[in-house]
Amino acid sequence: MPFAPSRSPFLLSRGMRWFCGTALAVVFGLPPSAGQARELRIGISSPVNSADPHFSNTTSNSAMTAHVFDTLVARDPQSRLVPALAESWKPVGETTWEFRLRPGVTWHDGRPLTADDVAFTIARVPNVLGATGGFHSAVRPITRVEVVDDRTVRFHSAGPHPLLPSDISFVQIISRHAGEGANPEDYNSGRASIGTGPYRFVAYRSGQGAVFERNDAWWGPKQPWTRVDYRFIANDGARSAALLAGDVDLIDQVSANDLPRLRADRRVTVSEIPGVRLIYLQPDFSRQEEVPGVTDNDGRPLPRNPFLDLRVRRALSLAIDRKALAERVMAGTAIPTGQWLPEGSFSYAPEVPVPVQDLAEARRLLAEAGFPQGFRVVLTTPNDRYPGDAAVSQAVAQFWTRAGVRTEVQPLPWASYLTRGSRQEFGFRLGGWGSSTGEASYILRNVLGTYDRSKGWGGPNFNRYSNPGLDALTARATATIDDGAREALLRQATKLAADDLGILPLFLLRNAWASRNGVGYAARADEQTLAASASLAQ
Repeated sequence: MPFAPSRSPFLLSRGMRWFCGTALAVVFGLPPSAGQARELRIGISSPVNSADPHFSNTTSNSAMTAHVFDTLVARDPQSRLVPALAESWKPVGETTWEFRLRPGVTWHDGRPLTADDVAFTIARVPNVLGATGGFHSAVRPITRVEVVDDRTVRFHSAGPHPLLPSDISFVQIISRHAGEGANPEDYNSGRASIGTGPYRFVAYRSGQGAVFERNDAWWGPKQPWTRVDYRFIANDGARSAALLAGDVDLIDQVSANDLPRLRADRRVTVSEIPGVRLIYLQPDFSRQEEVPGVTDNDGRPLPRNPFLDLRVRRALSLAIDRKALAERVMAGTAIPTGQWLPEGSFSYAPEVPVPVQDLAEARRLLAEAGFPQGFRVVLTTPNDRYPGDAAVSQAVAQFWTRAGVRTEVQPLPWASYLTRGSRQEFGFRLGGWGSSTGEASYILRNVLGTYDRSKGWGGPNFNRYSNPGLDALTARATATIDDGAREALLRQATKLAADDLGILPLFLLRNAWASRNGVGYAARADEQTLAASASLAQ
């Protein structure tokens, strides 16, 4: 039967058959206008720590490597699933999905893409040397990959897995002939960076940027840019200045401070879209006793971890004025929340309200938990990753200090934050997570799921929160085929997570890009900044 849209982000039902092709241009937004091909210079806010597409599941890494590598299933600017290397897919039984590859796709060296390359990719993802994780959850449910023929591959799982097409949309496909035996440095140098994507790898320098050249043999719409200069410019003001000076054509993560000025400039076009990026706080759950950066008011380490007490977590949550963060600190570029999905999303839980600041109740809970005089804490934050990250942390520190928890902010560059966070070195941290699947389970498995490498859960759960009841509910939901039943279970899980405060949600971001006249950009809910989403404006 023909595919019919549904409110589920996975677009699934028991009666679903082949998901047939749609116009490819919707993957990236509007098709490029006719005009002279030229170089596109992009100023990117977040540095990328590897050109290996499986090294780190961060938006910045995935966006950069997406210029070179494609996925089986892609997402359009609204995060809906659309065909990419796979022209169609269907369930063939409750535990098997079949994907049919697009004909005639070639790697940048001219060799054909085959189903064997897909099988090689799935086997590699959990075994990347030095990887910081995040992709494991996408492939761990796959128990066997069956290569039916050169253009047909089947994924088998131990139980029903309705989320598989959604999960697999995050995994970029690499070739066996270039990737066998390759490590991340081979991708950084370009030796193994041979993809099927719209651009060919030219160069990558950690902390500086990357350069790509157009792949004229790409299977998708012809790109207007012969060359892409992908520059990392961490400072918000410097990015805006580079755009206005004509040094770059497009910038991402436009700061709240610069938005009014750029909107008023006739040389500039601002593109915006509500995003799915949650900014949250998370305490340490990995220790029973002393926690880094947590002391009494005289500077002596506390003998026990105060954050294991729900009353303390509730007190810290109630001390925060989320509305003030969104309206004042973020200047209206954020939406306060008590969960992690925008209203109207599949599995959004209307029964979970935005917490209202209540300093008196926060102080009462701290006293009840044995801290009538409060204590001291260090809040660690990246200072170059999310819009307003350090400023938000400073505001939170003021809220907590007023409630009796004297807070010091420790800002770190993203690279240092990522490395140290993965080693559980922070007592409390500010983080971000984009629910690019458009449903609740992505964060439940990754940020709130108990760390379990064998399942692929909890890789980004740096502070090692664990709630077996929440894990069981999440597992039950992700194995439920029926959309309505799965949504109900995910709403229950969202309510449970909100009550237990494994993370303290703050707000959802609005995504904004700015471009010089002559360059258009199709704003994306997933925050990715892609040359393929930029067009020559009319």
